Amino acid sequence: MLEVLIPLRSHDEAVRVLGPYDRNAKLLRQSLDIEIFARAGNLRLAGNDADVALAKERIEHLLGKLRKGRDLDSQGIEEILIGQRSDARIRAAGESARSAEPRTAPGRRASERTSMSSERKGPMRAFVPRPRAVAPRGENQRRYLEMIDSHALTFGVGAAGTGKTFLAVVAAVRALREGSVRRLIVTRPVVEAGEKLGFLPGDVAAKLNPYMRPVYDSLFELIGFEDVHELEDAGVIEIAPLAYMRGRTLSHAFVILDEAQNTTIGQMKMFLTRLGEGSSMVVTGDPTQTDLEDEKKSGFLDAIRRLRGFERVGVVEFTAKDIVRHPLVEHIVRAYEAPARDKGPSEGRARP
Repeated sequence: MLEVLIPLRSHDEAVRVLGPYDRNAKLLRQSLDIEIFARAGNLRLAGNDADVALAKERIEHLLGKLRKGRDLDSQGIEEILIGQRSDARIRAAGESARSAEPRTAPGRRASERTSMSSERKGPMRAFVPRPRAVAPRGENQRRYLEMIDSHALTFGVGAAGTGKTFLAVVAAVRALREGSVRRLIVTRPVVEAGEKLGFLPGDVAAKLNPYMRPVYDSLFELIGFEDVHELEDAGVIEIAPLAYMRGRTLSHAFVILDEAQNTTIGQMKMFLTRLGEGSSMVVTGDPTQTDLEDEKKSGFLDAIRRLRGFERVGVVEFTAKDIVRHPLVEHIVRAYEAPARDKGPSEGRARP
């Protein structure tokens, strides 16, 4: 796959090239096997070498005319970008793009228009940026990444800060970019961590955002803020609560269940049975930090006990020495793992 950037001098140039309601971009996508995006003052093209080179030549030809002050109407711009459209397939694509315009509500956000367009094309057509380089730290992290690559279901068990979720997201973005999966789906049970938050303001996305923040942080660090939201709009990345998984079959997807220690046995069974054709699942959790009510048994360790040893099911158990956060975190984890000792005074008398 070839990727190229074409610098733009103004927002108006992006509008003229992409066309009203992204019509020219749709025509290019359908006549050539490419993806085209405007971002950070550039046009980004991605696709096979020949089609990207041809699209780049046409766009630069158009920009050259516009920068010389040529007054081009929409038909003239289309002829430069698409040619004379003698090909019936391209002509049909143009008519389809035009007929779609009136059905788009004037007040609809650009991201929603992008999402609808992407749904018609399918998520495989979306451009996935190259993630920043990440190398495993330690033997367990290396084994974890290898196991994710070779197993349909992988459990990552261990304390906070061992890289369970972050490395799962790394593997997911790589799989998306390589084309081995079409979607990244990240979910987690929405359980309050010992606090009653009451009714949170906003729509469903705003209410869920605090719970999904750790996953977003990992994605932002790997591929950037704008790219994450663009892929969400295109339906390539989906971040949703566990309850939204019921009744679905997750095919050709990389699926991550985070904070799995907060699932019940029934929820875990429901989630694991969503696994569809061509998909991989990673389940992460820290059994020492469950927020379930006392009478509820966690489905995380129960699932590991039931499934350990099955073909294509892997389990990696992280320890305190695998922690990659602040050095003090390792000592904190070890202190809480040790038997509880009350070293303070009680009712005026010191305990031995």
